[in-house]
Amino acid sequence: MKYAVLDLEMCMVPKGLRKYGYKYRQETIQIGAVLLDDNYEVIDKFNTYVKPEYGRVDDFIENLTGISQHDVANAPSFEDALKAFLDWLPADDARCVSWSDSDPKQIIHESFAKGIEDDRLEIIFANWIDCQKIFGQKMDRKKSYGLEEALFISNIAPEGRAHNGLVDAANTATLFTKLETEPDYRLNEWYETARKEDVDHLSFCMGDLFAGIVLA
Repeated sequence: MKYAVLDLEMCMVPKGLRKYGYKYRQETIQIGAVLLDDNYEVIDKFNTYVKPEYGRVDDFIENLTGISQHDVANAPSFEDALKAFLDWLPADDARCVSWSDSDPKQIIHESFAKGIEDDRLEIIFANWIDCQKIFGQKMDRKKSYGLEEALFISNIAPEGRAHNGLVDAANTATLFTKLETEPDYRLNEWYETARKEDVDHLSFCMGDLFAGIVLA
């Protein structure tokens, strides 16, 4: 079994343009992914910017993601980028993994709106793994954890810039690997102590959690 851990970055579509055949709020501007083998080792990477048809990379998205309008101006369309991603996936047993179900939903919505059809999509959607859901079950709480929060809670120092598709995919892969391979799941010491004290509403700052992480 191989796992393709992916992350999408998106821009906003102005309300005034949503009546022209595209009714969704967001468009994809980056697809990043890492491929794990059956030993959970990274064996390949995929990364592409995507040119939006309706939205535009504004200052907020550029500051958040580091992606500029210039980066996507000559990038492939969503259809071409998605096809390239599907071609990159191993033809044999591979499952897609993402943090939350927002990424597969975005692919479904954008593909539908742009008339994109590919038989491979139905297969990967049927076997998609939601890492956020697995993490929530591990924590035994109904809260929807953000990726950065989950990394710190899990005693994993994130690498690279958050909200970059390839970086977030790699960090999600690290967390997914820990969830799948460590029966004795170790949490950040500060968070673990708070849980043992049966704190109903755990609140913390990233500095508190980071204090429990030993950087190599």
